[in-house]
Order: sequence, then structure tokens, then C-alpha cells
Amino acid sequence: MSPEPPPPGSGSGDPGFVLLEDGARFDGRLYGTDDAITGEVVFNTAMTGYQEAVTDPSYAGQIVTFTYPLIGNYGVATAAMESDRAHARGVIMREAKNVDQAADAEGGWLDWLRDCGVAAIDGVDTRALVRHIRDRGAMRGGIFPASLGASEARDRIEAEPSMTGADLAREVTPEAPVEIDGGGPHVVGIDTGIKLSIIRQLRERNCRLTLLPCSVTADELLEWDPDLVFLANGPGDPAALDYVVDTVRGLVGERPVFGICLGHQLLCRAVGLETFKLPFGHRGANHPVKDLGTGRIEITSQNHGFAVRGPGGEPTVEGDQPVRWQTDFGEAELSHLNLYDRTVEGLVLRDVRGATVQYHPEAGPGPHDARHLFDRFLELAA
Repeated sequence: MSPEPPPPGSGSGDPGFVLLEDGARFDGRLYGTDDAITGEVVFNTAMTGYQEAVTDPSYAGQIVTFTYPLIGNYGVATAAMESDRAHARGVIMREAKNVDQAADAEGGWLDWLRDCGVAAIDGVDTRALVRHIRDRGAMRGGIFPASLGASEARDRIEAEPSMTGADLAREVTPEAPVEIDGGGPHVVGIDTGIKLSIIRQLRERNCRLTLLPCSVTADELLEWDPDLVFLANGPGDPAALDYVVDTVRGLVGERPVFGICLGHQLLCRAVGLETFKLPFGHRGANHPVKDLGTGRIEITSQNHGFAVRGPGGEPTVEGDQPVRWQTDFGEAELSHLNLYDRTVEGLVLRDVRGATVQYHPEAGPGPHDARHLFDRFLELAA
């Protein structure tokens, strides 16, 4: 059977391929930018939210494989942006669409990717690719035109830095403070790549919000007189952000602190816990997490490749009890547990005011099961 013609106006549809650093190859058709690109190849299991994913700063340095077979079928819109630009370097799809007939659509998906300079390839056996990553782990790779030799493609992949040890927060942090008015508590955030959905949730709660570059020191942050310190999501390896961890250590016990995703990892490292790289990460909008305080199971939106070690340095936690760690700032209690692989999804500091979750309660995109956590976090400032 001959392949379908390329969607109109979307790019060349020329032959291309995905190559992974272990030599696995997957052929398809190119759209978006004509440039060969490399990065860490990961996968996202959400059925919708492709534009939100690509504009999430946490995807900086990565190439996203969408497991859902049909991507682009409702177009793109300004309201779906999670930042001011695309951050993912490339997308890999089974079948791409470039339609704009949806009620809120402002353009076609493939046209938008091309305009943003994001590499795209479809016609790929994404099921086989994702199974490979699940078996071998997320790894470096690239999207290349068929005209590029395999040897040169391998050389480009070898030149791509590993995600382990990568400080990408500096690439997505603001250059200067950003202030957003509100009549409620003053939340001062260390912006390592915050999503607009998080800002919207805080604004809906009437917070006054100040976002600072990730290079801020503890003394500089305290000069803003926060009621609550927020540690944002973001890309890269938390172990590469010791300068942020040092700042957070200077804030714990001085002000209430809460963190989401990368912010969760940074707060945990600041109190003396360790992080590690997951084999293939958690990325999607359908991950079950148990809230150990309420006993409820929430379906959550997630995007992370690193996790916090449990008590004793173990990567997972057995049982559904709110176990405790001893930290540099007193006891920490497990508050949330991932039911897929039993990794740590959140904790509460018991001797100082602080709490975290690994997943995204703002859910942009995803279910809204956990948005109540923003109210719980704001109670820390009471």
C-alpha cells in the first residue's frame, strides 16, 4: 500500500528517519523544520494536549514520541500555549493531521510546528519505538532526513550531551523578575521553567505572584518578603542544580516552601534526600497516584524523568503507608505514591512548613483531580 500524501501546506513529507543511540532506526516522513535535530527521545501517553506538551519548558532538550496514534486532529490555538514558545526539539508521530476545523482552532498543527522550527516526523511505528524505549530506557537520538548518512547521524547523536547532569533551567528561566498583581498571599517563585497553567491556578486564587530567575540567592529572594516560596517545574537533571538547592536550603524554615515536579526534586535535595534517573520517566495525563492522607486515588498529569529516593535510599516504596524520612530539617512524610511503579510522588515536611508533589496538579493538559492541592499548598502561608 502506498503511503498517504502529505497533509496540505504542512511541509515536504520527504522521507526521514529516527535513529537512537543504540542503533535502532524507525523510518517515516518529515515535516516542520528541514534541519536534522538531536535530543533525548521520550514518550508521552496523553491522548490530547500535543500543543501544551511541546510548549512546556520541561520538554527542553527532548524529542517527544506521542503514543496516541492520531496527533493534530483539532489544530492549535493560543489558549493551549504553556509558555511563550515551543521547547521540545522535535515530535514523533504515527499519523499527523494538519486540520483547523475545530471550533477553537487558529491553525494547523504541522504548519504551527514548521513556523516554530520544531522537527516533526510521522508514519513512524510509534508502538515499536515506545516498546524499545520501555525495554532499553530513554536515550539520545535524532530526527534526520533520509539523505543524511547513518554514520553522520550517529556522530551527531554522540555529540548530544546526556540528560544526566544537564542544567537546562538556565535556558528557560526569565532574565529579570516578573511580577503579577493580586490581593492574596505573596507567592515568590524560583522560575526554572514554570507552566502558564500553574500561573493561572495561582491567579485564580488571587495570589500576588513574583517569578525570579533561577540564579537568585536566598537573601535576594527574602528581600521580596514572600508569604510562600514556590519551586517550579522545569527541564533537566535536579542533581545539576546545586546552586538552586543551596538557595532552597537557605529558605527552608525561613518561609513556607512548596514545589511541583522539578521543584519537588529540588526541595527534597535541599533537605538532604537523593534523586535518580528513571528508566523512561513518567509523561502523560493518565498516571494513578494515591493520596496517602485521604486514601483517594487521583488520575494525574506527569512529565518528569527523575525521581526522589525513598527511605533508606530505595527507588520505590513498598506498602501504602505514609512512611517517614529523617532529613536535615526534621522529619518528612510520604504524602503521595505512584501506583504504576511505586515511586515517591510527594511529601510533607513535619518540623518546618513545606510540601511537594512530583506530578502536575494544574493538569495542563489532563484531568483536574488534583487541582485542590493548590489550596492545600496555600494553607502553608496561613
